[in-house]
Formats: sequence, C-alpha cells, structure tokens
Amino acid sequence: MQITSRFTIAVHIITAIDYFKDNEKVTSNFLAGSVGANPVIVRNVMGNLKEAGIIDISQGKSGITLAKKLDEITFYDVYKAVDCVNDEGLFHFHENPSTQCPVGKNIHALLDDKLKGIQTAMEDEMRKYTIADLRTGMQDILAKEA
Repeated sequence: MQITSRFTIAVHIITAIDYFKDNEKVTSNFLAGSVGANPVIVRNVMGNLKEAGIIDISQGKSGITLAKKLDEITFYDVYKAVDCVNDEGLFHFHENPSTQCPVGKNIHALLDDKLKGIQTAMEDEMRKYTIADLRTGMQDILAKEA
C-alpha cells in the first residue's frame, strides 16, 4: 500500500510557491525544476490544486500564487485535491475471494470496518498538519544551514 507521489509533489509545489513568491515568477517549468519531475506531471497536479481552490494560475505577470493562507491548507486538503485515494478507499480489496471458502466468504466482514477505521485515523491525523507547519520547518532548516 502506498499513496502516490502526487501528494508529495503537491506539497512540494505549494511549499515552493510560498518560498519563492517574493523573489521569482513561479511558473510550472520553474516548479518542475524544483520538484525534479516532468512538467506535464507538475501541470496536472497544479490543475488539481487549482480546482480545489488552493492555488491560482495566471498567464500574466504574477504567475502561480496561493489562493489560501498556508494555515488554511491542511495535508488532508492536499490529499483530497490530488485524488490520492479513489472512492473505494485507501485499501484495495482483492476482487474474487472464494464464496466456497469460510475465510473467503467472510473476509470482507472481518476487514472492511477495520480498514475504514485505519483510513479515517490517517485522514484525521492529516487534518492536524498545515502547510504553515512546513514553512516553519523550512525556516528552521535554512537557519541551521546559514
């Protein structure tokens, strides 16, 4: 089980937009260079973030900017914006457990609620962290490097 890299790419994009906002015109190519990913992937993730109301994209002078304050953007918001998990949930169940087997015919009853609870706990934890927390952490790291 693994959440796709779209989540960490999105967090990187948002963090970079904030970090460079006063010194650079932030573009998708600029962000792709920072992320180290194909510009098409970065633009796709940016489209998700724009649709979620997290970033604004302008072809003009301003480039890409944040549409919300950092303390209003939770990890959960980003996770949902980039569709890390489909409607089936975090855990994908194997398709055809045997209905002839006592384990196979009951595995959903055994696991479904537990797996949903695990997903809910993870999502609740993600709601506790904001991109503002990352700004503070970045400032601390950069101060130590100076």
